[in-house]
Amino acid sequence: DELNSQLENWLSKVQDKTPNILEPSTLVDISDLQTCAIISPHAGYAYCGKTAAFGFKSVNIDPIKRVFVLGPSHYVYFEDISLSVCDEIQTPLGNLCVDRETISDLNKTGKFSKLSISQEEEEHSLEMQFPYIYKIFESKIDEIKVVPAIVGHLDSCESVYGDIFSKYLGDPENLFVISSDFCHWGSRFQYMFYSTSEKPSENPSFLKSIGYKKAKLQNQKVNISPSCPIYKSIKNLDFEGMSSITSCDPEPFSVYLEKTQNTICGHSPISVLLSSVHSHVLDKKNEKSEKDSEGNLEDPESSEFEFNFIHYSQSSSVVDPTDSSVSYASGILYRNQ
Repeated sequence: DELNSQLENWLSKVQDKTPNILEPSTLVDISDLQTCAIISPHAGYAYCGKTAAFGFKSVNIDPIKRVFVLGPSHYVYFEDISLSVCDEIQTPLGNLCVDRETISDLNKTGKFSKLSISQEEEEHSLEMQFPYIYKIFESKIDEIKVVPAIVGHLDSCESVYGDIFSKYLGDPENLFVISSDFCHWGSRFQYMFYSTSEKPSENPSFLKSIGYKKAKLQNQKVNISPSCPIYKSIKNLDFEGMSSITSCDPEPFSVYLEKTQNTICGHSPISVLLSSVHSHVLDKKNEKSEKDSEGNLEDPESSEFEFNFIHYSQSSSVVDPTDSSVSYASGILYRNQ
């Protein structure tokens, strides 16, 4: 099977020790991690399959029984999170069992909705994760269930879902797969951000100001610097976003998005994950506070989890304003041992 061979090939090429791309001199040993969540792209595999392999390769499958898959809605507008109505998810490699019990428990919160089967099937942000999930869990596929969740326009209520998912994030039997591409650049995406700064949010500007999203930003048009081609500006923009994500705190990422309006399609699922981490560590801090009358606690944001990005790519290296590209990144959230 061609797809099976492709996935095997990409996974086999990921080294056990791979650079943290935000600090290239630092190697991350992904062979010995307690990965509890990954950020994974969802374009065609020809574009992002190699990048996606890095996150999936970091997963230690032994303790995991359940995989939550959160991806943005591209086709239907709604203002909550929709849980799957299916019993099974079909992939070219085999079927994945849907965890109806967990979905039932989540539905009892009253915060979730459902789409039609045809609407679910249309959403590619989840679809592109399922073959990789099947592949890495192939040896124990009968023990794995998935919780597919399509994330709508949440506005500012990511923290509500962060609180709900936090108890699942704290359970080592669960894995979260957060489906997101990064910058969608070009006139066809109505986004032509450009900055020569390594921290683009400090001076947001555009080659061409288009689209309603840009009204909030400086209407400052700039020329392309020979020392900073467009693809480098895009990379700097994405890397600043990734750096904010690695704080494991939703606030820096929110501020970054407000300043740059970067077209990260899965920004809401990412924010839900960060809110889950934040909620979980604060709950742990409160539990510990009750036992520690002195209150001498470690910083809760840094004590249990660490977030790194281990691969980045672009669909094309844009040098001309008439071109376009989409960026892909592989991020891993894991427990400190």
